[in-house]
Amino acid sequence: MRPQIAIVDPNTLSGIGLRYLLQNLMPIIRVDVYGSMSELMANHPEDYVHYFVATNIVIANRQFFLEHRHKTIALSMSLDGNGQLPEFHSLCVNVPEKMLVRSLLMLEQSAHANGHNRPPMPQPTQRCPLTNREIEVMSLIVQGYLNKEIADQLNIGLSTVITHRKNLMDKLGLKSVSALTIYAVMHGYVDINSV
Repeated sequence: MRPQIAIVDPNTLSGIGLRYLLQNLMPIIRVDVYGSMSELMANHPEDYVHYFVATNIVIANRQFFLEHRHKTIALSMSLDGNGQLPEFHSLCVNVPEKMLVRSLLMLEQSAHANGHNRPPMPQPTQRCPLTNREIEVMSLIVQGYLNKEIADQLNIGLSTVITHRKNLMDKLGLKSVSALTIYAVMHGYVDINSV
């Protein structure tokens, strides 16, 4: 079973966009989008490890989300405290993609530091298939180093860096540096502050 996340947002485009981003960043996660609270309630809400919910829906269904506070992330349109609910983790969705990815990583790192409270993952993802050199290369990639800079820093050839990079993506089943960044932060290889 893959961990499941529910997005509850009446704005269809916003919900689909967030699902696309989450699934690209964390391909192991299954993400379902609902346009209303009644849709969520009709689809086994207890099965979800997290709810990403529009602020107005959180307010309208406050009791349910207070009972599931540890699973709830309120989607806000504002970075300032006025548009956020103090009882819940908040995520401002009205920012550039890079900032949104960083915010997601920071949320994950604060909620699941050192694997604490992390949902169980499917068996193949629990093993570390990476070599020490691949981990070093991954760390430098997600910190923004170019292939040539990685080769110079690790004192290896450029083609070796490219091979390690390809092997990383193949082994982990990832397609982007953003997804690799999420993986590296979630597994403790890189601190969010160095990204």
